[in-house]
Amino acid sequence: MKFTKTQFKPIGTRPMNRTTACAAGLRPLGGSEVAGLRFGGNAAPTGGSEQFPGPIWHNRKALKRLDLVFFDAGGGHRAAAHALRGVIEARQPACEVRLVNLQELLDSIDIFRKLTGIRLEDLYNLMLKKGWTLVSPQFFAGLHPAIRLFHRRQVELLQKFWRDSRPGLVVSLVPNFNRALRESLGAIPFVTILTDLADYPPHFWIERQEQYLICGSDKAVQQALDLGHRRENVFRVSGMILNPSFHEAPPLTAEQRACARARLGFQPELPIGLVSFGGQGAPVMDDVARSLSDRQLLLICGHNAELADKLRALPHRAPYYVEGFTKEIPRYMQLADYFIGKPGPGSISEAVFMHLPVIVERNAWTMPQERYNADWVREQGVGMVLPNFRRVADAVDELLEPAAYHRFRAATEKLENRAVFEIPDILERILAH
Repeated sequence: MKFTKTQFKPIGTRPMNRTTACAAGLRPLGGSEVAGLRFGGNAAPTGGSEQFPGPIWHNRKALKRLDLVFFDAGGGHRAAAHALRGVIEARQPACEVRLVNLQELLDSIDIFRKLTGIRLEDLYNLMLKKGWTLVSPQFFAGLHPAIRLFHRRQVELLQKFWRDSRPGLVVSLVPNFNRALRESLGAIPFVTILTDLADYPPHFWIERQEQYLICGSDKAVQQALDLGHRRENVFRVSGMILNPSFHEAPPLTAEQRACARARLGFQPELPIGLVSFGGQGAPVMDDVARSLSDRQLLLICGHNAELADKLRALPHRAPYYVEGFTKEIPRYMQLADYFIGKPGPGSISEAVFMHLPVIVERNAWTMPQERYNADWVREQGVGMVLPNFRRVADAVDELLEPAAYHRFRAATEKLENRAVFEIPDILERILAH
């Protein structure tokens, strides 16, 4: 069943007047500002317009330097570190929050760079960009022995770094290296924040060692407890870390939204699907676009300029808009009605926060650490999980059936994610021990 102009009305909008909205001076997206507007979800998320809400840290003397450890294997670790740093610095300006790139610290012993000339994180990103994810379980199976082989040297390099900088607290937002990080720190408190909804054992996120863990799902909490972690050292937050811009963005009126959609070339009265496969894009986006040539699509390709050019040249019966890397994801999600992509924890969490029902796939090509995310989509009732995207057109038709769409949309509205504001309070509690 296809929606007609009279059948499809996004939830929470008023009858729209395109002339009035466009006369107000609104401009389309594409990296530029939109006449002072900041787009948020189709409906305002709970507590939406607050900037850095929550209690101010009181234990100011306890923490003068905080290190957030990240790397660039995928974009989520860096994005989470930057988002968390922004909130902590706003709450405690006297605290020096330092971003520590683990790849750079361990570059001298990167066996993958020595063998191939390509850094480990770059090899991972290349695998995503080219769609070589079928071999990802084998990739991790080979990665862990290599990490163990160089474990002692990793600890030595990290110990030297901590001796020179002496942080008051170290927070890891990376998997695979948390054993070396913990052993290198001595008496310095150590926290791991899982940026996946669940662990991918063994030796991925959660190790059998004395430390603190911050988890965004009940499953991850249970995995930590099952490995013997004390309950008082495991903290549950309400989801994945989102950039504060998702919380700050105010809702649009129906007129503003209609005008912004029209200026991108869309018919405002018809639904728009946002297609995104993370910061590196993915070849399957071409297949999705071809399968949905009669659907309005907003395709975000990340750093994959070759893919963006290919999609722009693709014949398409319905209006579509192609974007490369952008920091305006909240704005684009404001203009969309549903999400199609890989089951990455960041992408799913962003879409659900902005109240977009999701369509993802789960199969042998899905990164193993992301497979539970698809299960989470089913458990929460926020979208559909496909074995592959070959029948994505049928899935979109089913999702946009009015009763189904309202059910999925209502499920997204039940979830409240304030993890980026909850975590600083948890860090304060850890320091107070």
